[in-house]
Amino acid sequence: MSILTLTERLARDLGFGADPGPAGTAVGGLLAAATVAVILLTNAAVAGPWAKRRVLATIWGKKGPNRMGPLGLLIIVADVVRLISKELIVPERADRPAYDVAPLLVTFSALFGFAVIPMGSGIQVADPATGIVFAFAVASLATLGMTMAGYASNNKFSLLGSLRAVAQNIAYEIPLVVTAASIVLLAGTMQTSEIVAAQQGTLVSVAGLSIPAWYAFVNPFAFVLFVVANLAEVGRNPFDTPEAPTEIIAGFQTEYSSVYFVLLYLGEFLHIFLGGGLIITLFLGGPAGPVLPGIVWFLIKLWAVFLFTQWARSAMPRMRIDQLIGVGWKGMLVLSFANLVLTALLMAVMI
Repeated sequence: MSILTLTERLARDLGFGADPGPAGTAVGGLLAAATVAVILLTNAAVAGPWAKRRVLATIWGKKGPNRMGPLGLLIIVADVVRLISKELIVPERADRPAYDVAPLLVTFSALFGFAVIPMGSGIQVADPATGIVFAFAVASLATLGMTMAGYASNNKFSLLGSLRAVAQNIAYEIPLVVTAASIVLLAGTMQTSEIVAAQQGTLVSVAGLSIPAWYAFVNPFAFVLFVVANLAEVGRNPFDTPEAPTEIIAGFQTEYSSVYFVLLYLGEFLHIFLGGGLIITLFLGGPAGPVLPGIVWFLIKLWAVFLFTQWARSAMPRMRIDQLIGVGWKGMLVLSFANLVLTALLMAVMI
């Protein structure tokens, strides 16, 4: 018996029955989406204004937020008030419809991607048969948002940043998807809940220590490829060229202020979390873990991936755009296809 999604559970609990119909599905879906959005937005609010600064300050030997509230946590509230109260300045001759839509597209593409990510027992908005394809498809809309933001801003640095974003995301999104395809071959399904279920159990036991059958242990080469390509997708060092502040001011987001900047900044961290959610689903057993509830393990793994991206941001120098594209097309692409072919051969031998 399959586990009910959060949408189905909420619809049933609200009295729509086992077969909720269109009305029950709509109501349950809205409530489920709101629940997942609150979880993500709360974590992003902590990650962006506070955790990022504290982590980077610790690594760089500086002082992060430490005056406003315990451990500086009230900097979150202060930043929200400060940014939202700023004037929204729109450049002259900006392409206003595209300029307005771009921040929304960057933010909501990440939220939509989490609709198919299993976050715990029954904490999943939807579970379609092609869930992993849906997650990659909606995540890629962020590239369109960055392109629109750069083009519509009427600023040559913004346009350059958007062109870099397109070149980078194409160069690394293909290896990302191809590497994910090798996991689909191993699991035999594109349904995210089934990919997680396929990683249950023990891979091997050594001296009483059980290693779980997570695909990170089954195929560590694919895991490393995916993590590196994901760093490029979320724009962390050494792949932060679309918004390189020492070269192009802030790239595609240079001309954004007030609420629009908040949306772009929020979208950045939501996409880091979405990349983490995909890594957890494909390689780290989803929300599986001992003793603690699944949602707790999911958040622990999610924050582990986030902290890794912040370490990369603080410890790795930025690559030149030509070097970055070369690594993507000449290195990552070749290695991802080699991994896919080897995985297919391994599956053929095992069958």
